[in-house]
Amino acid sequence: MATSGTAGPAGGTERGRRWIGADHPHYKWVALSNTTLGMLVATINSSIVLISLPAIFNGIHLDPLQPGNVSYLLWMLMGYMLVTAVLVVALGRLGDIWGRVRIYNAGFLIFTLTSVILSLDPLDGGGGALWLIGWRVVQAVGGAMLMANSAAIITDAFPAGQRGMALGVNMVAAIAGSFVGLVLGGVLAQWDWRSIFWVNVPIGLVGTVWAYRSLHETGIRRPGRIDWWGNITFGVGLTALLAGITYGIQPYGGHSMGWTDPWVLAGLIGGAALLVVFCVVENRVAEPMFPLRLFRDLAFAGGNGAALLGSVARGGLQFMLIIWLQGIWLPLHGYDYADTPLWAGIYLLPLTVGFLAAGPVAGYLSDRFGARLFAAAGLLVMAASFAGLLVLPTDFSYPLFAFLVFLNGLGGGLFAAPNTSIIMASVPAESRGAASGMRATFQNAGMVLSIGVFFSLMVAGLAGSLPGTLSSGLTAQGVPAADAHAIAALPPVGTLFAAFLGYNPIRQLLGPQLLGQLPAANQQTLTGREFFPQLISGPFHDGLVVVFWLAIAMSVVAAGASLLRGRGAGAERPPQPPRSAPSARVGAGS
Repeated sequence: MATSGTAGPAGGTERGRRWIGADHPHYKWVALSNTTLGMLVATINSSIVLISLPAIFNGIHLDPLQPGNVSYLLWMLMGYMLVTAVLVVALGRLGDIWGRVRIYNAGFLIFTLTSVILSLDPLDGGGGALWLIGWRVVQAVGGAMLMANSAAIITDAFPAGQRGMALGVNMVAAIAGSFVGLVLGGVLAQWDWRSIFWVNVPIGLVGTVWAYRSLHETGIRRPGRIDWWGNITFGVGLTALLAGITYGIQPYGGHSMGWTDPWVLAGLIGGAALLVVFCVVENRVAEPMFPLRLFRDLAFAGGNGAALLGSVARGGLQFMLIIWLQGIWLPLHGYDYADTPLWAGIYLLPLTVGFLAAGPVAGYLSDRFGARLFAAAGLLVMAASFAGLLVLPTDFSYPLFAFLVFLNGLGGGLFAAPNTSIIMASVPAESRGAASGMRATFQNAGMVLSIGVFFSLMVAGLAGSLPGTLSSGLTAQGVPAADAHAIAALPPVGTLFAAFLGYNPIRQLLGPQLLGQLPAANQQTLTGREFFPQLISGPFHDGLVVVFWLAIAMSVVAAGASLLRGRGAGAERPPQPPRSAPSARVGAGS
């Protein structure tokens, strides 16, 4: 068994170019810091586009509210998350076979190169949108390599008594990155839309060089074959299912949503059928990419179930808060629509602060007092914050809103690290890469599902009350009743996306001819800052009630799942005292 040997920069071995040896007592901190940087940049990238979409579409001269452009908007939002959800398991399994560090390092390199290519988008209109969507898909491959193997690298490097703390720091970076991206995207979008891709380049370059120079293969590598049929059925099945959910949000055949669209039904039914075939395949192959036997351990199954439900609830909250702030609260409080992305990110800072405050502390304490109670308590705190947001008026007092979103971030921070520790401790060492990928799959799939689930619920809520509110509001400003009724009958998804993007769509809905026939005072009212937010605030709150009740139910069920106990590799062991290095490692040259 070969390792890097000495603590010196050369190490005196074939890995001499490395800065620090794998047996050096500080190596674990090197592994933690680099993988935390990798997770941070990968998850910032998943949300930085979210809040920068108005600037991106303006930059490539594409109107996101035109019916034909809704697909561009959806794939810009979901393409990155969908690809990472599909690939993390396969890439985690490849890490077990070929080396976790090798896959992780390649991910950093791919991520950095595609950031450069994205910032150089030479096209306009639909072509520019396709350039960004296509290269973000490639970038997602690099992001999935980082996500799939970071937790496994940390688990290999740290002794059991410090593992929860280390995973806590990593997981806080991963999930807080999605919130940091909101603020960063809002700030950078004010300067230049390309800067949201430039910002990844220097971080990626530093991280890539650092990873190649510092990280070692310290885990157990088990040579094996790639499960091609498992990869194909899982990838195609999950892609079809999540794509069906994505297109189900869009109107079809006179309906407000597309759940009756044959292509959507084909994606949902065909995707589910392929996932069933995938389960059959995985139970029959000798070396499955997705070891279903791991789910026999209740701790592993419960931890992943909690991760999925928590991710859906957290993703739904993120989207709803952006709509709430950009489309309603900020315009009502005097902010121009062009500035709402920046200020929405700033006003959501308490969410990030709550995460950063609780995450590392929860990981540290869970090493000493057990992970389950912390994970369950965090989810119950999240449920309490959803209940508080449920009764908050649409035009709320900001200090109370800030407290509730801080509480939500605090709950998420309490849950993230202990839950990851439960999952990773319940599997044997040779399956840590696959287990890390499976955990990331549930987490990323939850984010994609949250868009479909919560947008559908919100559209359903708007469909019941928005038409009447919109029709009466327009006629009150002098719009002819027939025209007002026709506009009110349009699918509400356009109105929802307008709020999500911080747009006032009234000018576009009326058109220049109809708007020009109205008195100047009415024109000013209709296209001003307050008319649209006041108009949709009531219907939006109706939809919000349904969304938050579902989020409460998911959080409570997830809390129960995180309390399950298993008989896995480490799930039932009491906390271990720290030790200087893991007892069994396979060297870099093995």
